[in-house]
Amino acid sequence: MLYLIAEHLGFPGILNLIRYITFRAGAAAVTALFLGLIIGPKFIGFLRVRQGKGQPIREDGPQTHLAKRGTPTMGGLMILTSVTVSLLLWMDLRSAYTFGVLFVTLGFGAIGFMDDYDKVKKRSSAGVSGKARLAMEFVIAGVASWMIVRSNGTHLYLPFYNGAVIDLGAFYVLFAAFTIVAFGNAVNLTDGLDGLATMPVIIAALAFFVIAYMVGNVKFATYLNIPHVPGAGDLTIFCAGIIGAGLAFLWFNAPPAAVFMGDTGSLALGGALGAVAVTTHHEIVLGIVGGLFVIEALSVVIQVFFYKRTGRRVFRMAPIHHHFEQLGWSEPTVVIRFWIISFILALAGLATLKLR
Repeated sequence: MLYLIAEHLGFPGILNLIRYITFRAGAAAVTALFLGLIIGPKFIGFLRVRQGKGQPIREDGPQTHLAKRGTPTMGGLMILTSVTVSLLLWMDLRSAYTFGVLFVTLGFGAIGFMDDYDKVKKRSSAGVSGKARLAMEFVIAGVASWMIVRSNGTHLYLPFYNGAVIDLGAFYVLFAAFTIVAFGNAVNLTDGLDGLATMPVIIAALAFFVIAYMVGNVKFATYLNIPHVPGAGDLTIFCAGIIGAGLAFLWFNAPPAAVFMGDTGSLALGGALGAVAVTTHHEIVLGIVGGLFVIEALSVVIQVFFYKRTGRRVFRMAPIHHHFEQLGWSEPTVVIRFWIISFILALAGLATLKLR
């Protein structure tokens, strides 16, 4: 909104700064950060009053988690509020990419909210049925993918390879939708310990902040031999908003957490990162940058598959962060070590920009 106003006025004086993506990205991060910190205490108090006993804790989970009873959930609403306000203030609202990514973020957030609300209302960890959730997620991701594909094409790019590998045509929409849904659920599965999902999301957003800027700039894209997507540079502002809002939420979500982001936040943030990856044609790189989320999701798939086939468990408990808890690692130890792994994987993902 501010960009359109400044443009209409001809970017006079100090408003000329708004012309630059880097300035707007910094402003978006600061806006989301301070807004999150300001609304956080009152928002958490409101959730605590409305939810009473807070998020239900699984009886079959680690026994140490029973002490978290009474902690309110749906804290993802704080993140979504901060990111959305920041985005509407600082992004170029004429971009199809803006609406595509925002549509996924708010759509997945709404699905997560329904799931969280159902859990709190029924005092059950079940929530909305898995099939219904996936159906709604694929509809939202499919519409967003169609919006994005109309502007940036259907070619598939791979890391370590120069140029497009194949034109997927109409199948690209399905591939893009799967990427968004899969990553949304991978982040959701990771959100099982205080602060565990929040920092890796911030790290992944920081990595895609760089990727989006490079892809959106024709000079950098040409130099690095990566796909150039005109207009994608504006997604650096969106990523900056996630970073700011994520840091604000981490202030309240750090162990011991005063609030959980719930499916409202984890589904929305995972889907948002998936949508950014699709827009920038770095879907495979997302699997490297967000490798921690991939590992968490695979641990669940492996556990379920082998248990159904053999009746035995590969891990003591899935997702894999619970496995390490069962091995005797304290919760802060698991969280911090997983943050370190996430940071290393993000650096590896960024390295693919040059290794082509």
